[in-house]
Amino acid sequence: MVFKRRNPRTLWEWTREMVYPTGGFKRATRYVIHRMRRLPDTPHRIARGVFAGSMVGFLPLPGMQFVAAWGASRLANGNLLAALLATFNTNPLTTPFFAVLSITLGHWILGIDKPLSGEYIGMAFGNAGADLWFNVTAIFGPQHARWEGLIQFWHEIYVPYFIGSLAPGLLLSTAFYYVTIPLVHAYQKARDATAIERSERRSKLRDTLTEAAARLKAKTEKGDASGDDGGKGSS
Repeated sequence: MVFKRRNPRTLWEWTREMVYPTGGFKRATRYVIHRMRRLPDTPHRIARGVFAGSMVGFLPLPGMQFVAAWGASRLANGNLLAALLATFNTNPLTTPFFAVLSITLGHWILGIDKPLSGEYIGMAFGNAGADLWFNVTAIFGPQHARWEGLIQFWHEIYVPYFIGSLAPGLLLSTAFYYVTIPLVHAYQKARDATAIERSERRSKLRDTLTEAAARLKAKTEKGDASGDDGGKGSS
């Protein structure tokens, strides 16, 4: 099958790639930027796609980022592929710091007074996970669903995270928008200049070959004509 990996990744390799890509984040970032510059679209549409996808990438939307990026790119009239690529603006190393910043800002905006420590965040995730698993098993048993941990997680973690990520996400996405336009424009200009230069070289080579072929043909015809004249003279 075309584009299928010869040796499929194992589950561990796939998980490791999601946490730390092969070649490091620098190489992965360079690849995304390279793909972004090569998109066949106008710089402004690509930049709008980058803005939409980047903004979605900063929001806590696990499992829904591609769908949200698609909708945001449609609303912004941006390039869809650029939006999908821009959702990779966050990674497992930087996301925890951005999450803590967003939750802290969200707590300040909403007036929530909670000690934002690792123990508190871990306990909130643990209680929500325990309630979620209990509610799943309760479907097949006599137990009644419980929601205390999930409600606490929603009000004290998720909603503050979502609200707190809007301002810094908007600021960074706007910066990415304005940086993308000159980068894509410069790349496309250089690409067009290279294409014109290659076309001119091919044209010159074609003319040279045509001229050489014409000279060779003329020389051959002249030689044939001289041979015919010599044959007539001897007879």
